[in-house]
Amino acid sequence: MKAIIPLAGRGTRLRPLTHHTPKPLLRVGGRPILSYLLDDVKALGIDEMVFIVGYRSEVIRDFIASDYPDLRPHYTTQEVMDGTAGAIKLAEPWADDELLILFSDTLFDADLGLAHRLPAGDAGILWAKEVEDYQRFGVIVTREDGTMERIVEKPSEPVSKLANIGVYHIRDYGLLFEGINHVLAAGTGVGGEYYLTDAFQYMVDHGARLKTAPVGGWYDCGKIETLLDTNRHLLETSRGGVDAGARVSDAEIVEPVRIEEGAVVNGGRIGPNVTIEAGATVEQSVLSHTIVGTGATVSGASLEQSLVGARAQVRGVSGSVNLADDSVVAS
Repeated sequence: MKAIIPLAGRGTRLRPLTHHTPKPLLRVGGRPILSYLLDDVKALGIDEMVFIVGYRSEVIRDFIASDYPDLRPHYTTQEVMDGTAGAIKLAEPWADDELLILFSDTLFDADLGLAHRLPAGDAGILWAKEVEDYQRFGVIVTREDGTMERIVEKPSEPVSKLANIGVYHIRDYGLLFEGINHVLAAGTGVGGEYYLTDAFQYMVDHGARLKTAPVGGWYDCGKIETLLDTNRHLLETSRGGVDAGARVSDAEIVEPVRIEEGAVVNGGRIGPNVTIEAGATVEQSVLSHTIVGTGATVSGASLEQSLVGARAQVRGVSGSVNLADDSVVAS
């Protein structure tokens, strides 16, 4: 099995942080978003991966080479942002085995091991999350046996509450790329893009059985507010705590928090939902729902719903900020 991970987006909803850092390498719970996905894929025994890159691709390549030297990566560049089907089409030269396709906007709690237990005759798995606000998503309409019948984008009627989360296992990769080629030949859809879900529909229409599988959690990282919500989930479940190598004095700590080795906190109130990364200094400040990047300095500030980039300096500011690496803001 091989993995395909599209990484070409510019992350416009997370600017200015993404001016310097590609969105998949923004940090949540003290780690780059991409690292959670790569660890999940490696746990399945997959080490050959196709990365579809574009914006700041050199940063992505350097990260994978330094942090995941045991992978066998292939890189292909998406020059035109023409949608998910256009992105996956670029991986076709390496698609000679079963595929795991993951998009880097979200983290999830899912049993990817189902890919190794797929019954003979089934063409793949689409992981899905049952939601109440189904109008916001593409939802999967299933047959009685739990296989996909069709996908409906942002339905006005409750035809299904199974939101498509962008995690797929495809056994019949030949039929997948036949479907992608059909989609590309048919012309762009809404927004001038080609959609991978239309290729899935082609597969189903040509007799493929695509099963749906549940996820326990689905955590968006594509916007400031959802990135911070995901940070809180990680702190509450696996990534919280004050490292023994952090120096915390005269500060009120409101869980959940993550204060890393080498961080210095003096006075004020920290939490809930605050990550202070290694080497950062926070003095006499009140922080909630905030991520403070590596080596940043925050003093005399009151911040909420904020992202502070690495080595940024914040002095005397109240409210919400979203600061790129090495920024300076003071009142």
